[in-house]
Amino acid sequence: MLKAIIFDFDGIIADTEPTHLEAFKQILNENGIELTDSDYYGKYLAYDDKKLFRELLKINNITYNESYVENLIQKKHRLIYELFTTHVKLFPGVVEFLNGISQRYILSIASGALKAEIEFILNKFDIADIFNNITAADDVENCKPDPEVFKKSLATINDIAENIVHPSECLVIEDSIHGVEAAIAAKMRCIAITNSYHQEYLIKADLVVNGFDEINIEMLEDIFNQN
Repeated sequence: MLKAIIFDFDGIIADTEPTHLEAFKQILNENGIELTDSDYYGKYLAYDDKKLFRELLKINNITYNESYVENLIQKKHRLIYELFTTHVKLFPGVVEFLNGISQRYILSIASGALKAEIEFILNKFDIADIFNNITAADDVENCKPDPEVFKKSLATINDIAENIVHPSECLVIEDSIHGVEAAIAAKMRCIAITNSYHQEYLIKADLVVNGFDEINIEMLEDIFNQN
């Protein structure tokens, strides 16, 4: 039985992946590092800021310590706020979908973004109250495809649920290859939306759709009625 739905954020609720890429490019360019669109979407989508910066510094043979990485993260964080004021939008149909299921299931966010960035956008579009909790990059050590963020999200759900919710009763909605892999590793069902990748890259998900207008409650329940 489906009891909780856990949403990724960037690329699922908010159309922010291009904005994050722009911010990464600007910060990395200042350090003499090029990040291409193909590398970002092919290798690093779903990485949190810390892991992406570490990876790019290492690949480019730049010596660093954690203070250096944290400085890059803070620079990107400040730039993201500037970009979000004009560049951010929600995906079509997401608000209607959330409103249609919010009274039926526990709704949570499990994302590799920083919590403050997520809350900024949720408040900007007045949808923060729809979600029961947020688990973000600040709350975990390992980013997707590690399942930690989904496991921690479920633990938070169980802090508020009347009855224990098991992984098999959770549905994850994701847009990335790493996100789908993390959901599977967490032993949760998964719907993938083709906002960031073509369908053929997301076939490990239980269902792949092109947008929220292709999902309804009956389809969600059917996933959990399958053996």
